[in-house]
Amino acid sequence: MTPLEHIIREKIARDGGMTVAEYMTLCLAHPEHGYYQRPRTLGAEGDFITAPEASQIFGELIGAWIAAGWQAAGRPDPFLLVEAGPGRGLLMQDLLRAAGHMPGFLDAVRIHLIETSAALKQEQKRRLEPLGLAIAWHERIDDVPEGPFFFVGNEFLDALPVHHFVKKDGRFVERLVSLDEGGNLCFRDAGAPLADDAVPAWAKDLPEGSIIELSPEREAFAAMVAERVAVHGGAALFIDYGHARPGAGETLQAVQRHRPVSVFHEPGRCDLTAHVDFSAVASAMAAQGADVYGPMEQGPFLRALGLELRLQALLKRADARRRMILKRGAKRIADNDQMGRLFKVLAAVPGGANPPAPFTRGQRWQHS
Repeated sequence: MTPLEHIIREKIARDGGMTVAEYMTLCLAHPEHGYYQRPRTLGAEGDFITAPEASQIFGELIGAWIAAGWQAAGRPDPFLLVEAGPGRGLLMQDLLRAAGHMPGFLDAVRIHLIETSAALKQEQKRRLEPLGLAIAWHERIDDVPEGPFFFVGNEFLDALPVHHFVKKDGRFVERLVSLDEGGNLCFRDAGAPLADDAVPAWAKDLPEGSIIELSPEREAFAAMVAERVAVHGGAALFIDYGHARPGAGETLQAVQRHRPVSVFHEPGRCDLTAHVDFSAVASAMAAQGADVYGPMEQGPFLRALGLELRLQALLKRADARRRMILKRGAKRIADNDQMGRLFKVLAAVPGGANPPAPFTRGQRWQHS
């Protein structure tokens, strides 16, 4: 039994259970025993691989996107470049290498990283501080100062907590994490009912026993990002795995050493995530006055930004082993059977601004 499981069991004994969102938050963000306080969670030696870990091209293309957005916004100086959940700093490192080719970009940029993990913060410092740029770390987006705001969140929203509700006797009640008769962690459909006006329209006629997954925390964060963009100018990019349209079902999952495990397996030692409902996130962002584009699948997005051209340029300078790594990484981030289809991209710019590449006006989010 992990130290965090003892804490969880004590809370269940005291309170009679906890919401799925509370359980997820404890498992990931407990200040001492949470998953993100563990070293080596990312990469081949960790539990999962993100797109920046798979290929340098990913971060370079995001860098080109940010640089183009900065130029389209009139090259504000200074401006804020904000990343939420920067991992080991690879995305930011690759982003800056590409964006730095834009004259004036590195002189104007002020980097702000939103990170709660002390272990990951040390890796980020080791990788990024030698660049000699102004970098500040924050635990909350509220602490980021005001100003022209360019934002990237890659595989960040999936880690924000979700709530589960189960339809019983015509109403949705919250699912709790509790203990079964054998003393094992389990789900129990015994929480407070969801207010009728909080039930999404698409879920109102679902049959008995249906489960819906909601994340007010996710929508609130995305709304704060969109408000910054709408008020101060800039652009925002969320990249994550999930679905373009909402539907019934649960997607909470756990992974350890690149293998799926039970969400109750070794709490605090496994990564917990849930698929992003991009329609809910897009609606929350649009409500703040930003123009929202997408979601677009990651594969077409990266290819439209020049993935193949960048790959060919890198291959020309690579030896045989490096060529194999580059090709495998490009497939990983863009092919449909890898990250290309499940992962999606959502962008936001100030209301009335031109669509950010490679989006067109026809891809602007329209709430249905």
